[in-house]
Amino acid sequence: MAIRDLIPWNWGSEKQVPVKREDQAPVYALQRSIDHLFDDFFRGFNLVPFGETWGDFSPPVDVTESDREYKVSAELPGMDENDIEVTVANNILTISGEKKEEKEDKGQDYYRLERSYGSFRRSIPLPPDTDSNKIDANFKKGVLSITLPKTAEAQAHYKRISVKSK
Repeated sequence: MAIRDLIPWNWGSEKQVPVKREDQAPVYALQRSIDHLFDDFFRGFNLVPFGETWGDFSPPVDVTESDREYKVSAELPGMDENDIEVTVANNILTISGEKKEEKEDKGQDYYRLERSYGSFRRSIPLPPDTDSNKIDANFKKGVLSITLPKTAEAQAHYKRISVKSK
């Protein structure tokens, strides 16, 4: 056998080797179909929980409940109360704002100015027993605290049951 016989374009029709492509295998075709199914299903959805974000900034939000009220706290570092808007409509609490950050660094041989701007929105569905007329919001040291009292009816129906062990 000569080296020339090992070169595929010299084989001719009698020595053709069947070429099987990866994308023609049944498993790859199934995987591709499932990928397209998920891509089509999630297209148009905002996959970030509770709303829109800017860049990597999505403020962390904690929601707690007691017998008298709900409390929502959001960490908003580098912002002040003028940059934040809190609204309630159709039993949905919305926290939105615009973050503006500017860093300036001057040296003897250089000058650097970095700016970043953007907005965020977090929407939290509220239970129907929330008294939306008495909502209170406070901002202190980069933390937004919102108190949402429950209605008098909801507080009257609240009963703590003791748990006993045997």
